[in-house]
Amino acid sequence: MDRPHEHNIGLVEDTVRQISSSKGEPEWMLELRLRAFALWQETEMPKWGPDLSGLDLANISYYSEPLHGASEDWGEVPDEIRDTFVALGIPKAEREYLGGVGAQFDSGAVYHRLKASLEAKGVIFEDMDVAVKKYPDIVRKHFMTSCVRIEEHKFSMLHAACWSGGTFIYVPNGVAVELPLQAYFRMNKMRSAQFEHTLIIVEEAARLTYIEGCSAPQYVAASLHAGCVEIFVGKSAEMRYISIENWSKNTYNLNTKKSIVAEDGNMMWVSGNMGAKVSMLYPSSILLGDRSHSESLSIVVGGDGQVQDVGAKAILLGADTSASIISRSIASGGSVVGYRGLVDVHGSARHALAHVVCDTLLLDGESRSYAFPVTRVCGSTSSVSHEARVGRVNDDALFYLKHLGFSEREAMRVLIGGFLHPIIKELPLEYAVEFNRLIDIEFLEGESRRSPHKALS
Repeated sequence: MDRPHEHNIGLVEDTVRQISSSKGEPEWMLELRLRAFALWQETEMPKWGPDLSGLDLANISYYSEPLHGASEDWGEVPDEIRDTFVALGIPKAEREYLGGVGAQFDSGAVYHRLKASLEAKGVIFEDMDVAVKKYPDIVRKHFMTSCVRIEEHKFSMLHAACWSGGTFIYVPNGVAVELPLQAYFRMNKMRSAQFEHTLIIVEEAARLTYIEGCSAPQYVAASLHAGCVEIFVGKSAEMRYISIENWSKNTYNLNTKKSIVAEDGNMMWVSGNMGAKVSMLYPSSILLGDRSHSESLSIVVGGDGQVQDVGAKAILLGADTSASIISRSIASGGSVVGYRGLVDVHGSARHALAHVVCDTLLLDGESRSYAFPVTRVCGSTSSVSHEARVGRVNDDALFYLKHLGFSEREAMRVLIGGFLHPIIKELPLEYAVEFNRLIDIEFLEGESRRSPHKALS
């Protein structure tokens, strides 16, 4: 198979211009990219959080120009790429229970298709590169202007300069998308970076479930994933975002995800994070409208020396808003898992409610856990609570299960499954089964049996 054209290693202004030129973008997008690049050059690496010194930004390929555009027929996708997605189970999932599928390989989309019944209702499900040209007004209004801002941090600046591919979804007023939409992002090259951009707009009284899957094969050299997700939840709308990330353990996963929720809107984040050398991920909800609600449920799995610095943020602005954050983490193999979160209740958020729970299960004596929950409350009418627990597998429970006839491995599976159940039950059945299988491989079958090319479908 022909390989995509790879732009020079490292990032200079010419690279940014080449990315925009190769996509035939409008002038406003090039200007946005160049402004972001200038900010990125001026901004230092973050001094807080995990050590990022192993990420050599000068020796990464920031863009691979696809030789093949996106198709609506898997038969037209090049064999080598199609075989990867078949192994991941994506075409099968599309046939059985999805309303639409997008698939991206490195920097470009290779497949994109929406069921005709949803298209007839006015639902838009496009590759982000296509949406910039096909729906310029709505993209320009929302793209990194009010939800995730370009200047938010160094890696949002880098993302804005180099973004490529991703997903654009628009759900009109009152439309309920009953079948989930899914996009899968595969980063396949060594010493590369992926910057997909997801922009979702769910209008008044509409409803959507969207699933993202991510993976990469194992290499020696470090790779970077710095995607971005922006979600706009309209009045009385419901949005459920499910993310399953199973990056290889040479990947730095530095993702930015944020939503803005209008009056009576409901936003749910459900995240399963495995793999990656270092993860920094904090899905955020800005509860702008009165009585808006957000919920963040996450599973974090650390093994083999990984650092998982994850959490969630809720910014409560409207009256009678409410937020719930529940995090369950498992650490083994000398890994470090941490919860880093924010609950920020503004004075305008009268009678707001927020609750945070972060629990960690340590499977050995070498792994560590920490928590940095930040809470800010203005006013006296709101209620905010926080719980945190760290512990090991209960020896009495393990003994009891073995007494009932379970092997030690089976007993561990039961205890780990029980610990993660409040989150896993929110996943679609097919994903819950596969995630449990990956937990088995990670903790119960040994790392040596884990295939670097197999990920969650």
